Amino acid sequence: MSDTPAPDTPAPDPSGPGDAASRTGPSRAPRFPRAWRADAPVVLAVALGGAVGASARYAAVLRWPAAADAFPWAVFWVNVSGCAMIGAFTVLVTEGARTPHPLLRPFFGSGVLGGYTTFSTYALDVHRLQDAREPLLGLLYLAGTLLAALAAVLLGTAAARLGLRARRSP
Repeated sequence: MSDTPAPDTPAPDPSGPGDAASRTGPSRAPRFPRAWRADAPVVLAVALGGAVGASARYAAVLRWPAAADAFPWAVFWVNVSGCAMIGAFTVLVTEGARTPHPLLRPFFGSGVLGGYTTFSTYALDVHRLQDAREPLLGLLYLAGTLLAALAAVLLGTAAARLGLRARRSP
């Protein structure tokens, strides 16, 4: 015998014992769970930051478009500069003297920088170069972006730490 209820058996009400018909009082629509209400400011901060970051990236791509068979410099530099900012930002919020506002990391780290840097456009650009019969350029872009982005995180981290040290020195 199985512990799984029959398909026509209603699922138990997660709000408490008994069924909905046996409870007293007017019927109300279910409300957002408490966890969602508590996280709503964070979700909003990420969404607003993401709109800012994605808009900045899109503006860069519009300003410096790449032909189908050309190296996508705009997305390359957006991803590299975003990674440098991620490295610096992480050091500043984790090693800085003051405790940042609780919505700063979700807004700027996940939202702005998450929307600004882009894996999807990066992957599409590699695919576009493949379709344009530029596999070597696609491979160069694939590996070059990865290496440059990792170097940028390290440089951003080092620069922020140097800045913090200089600021703390008498």
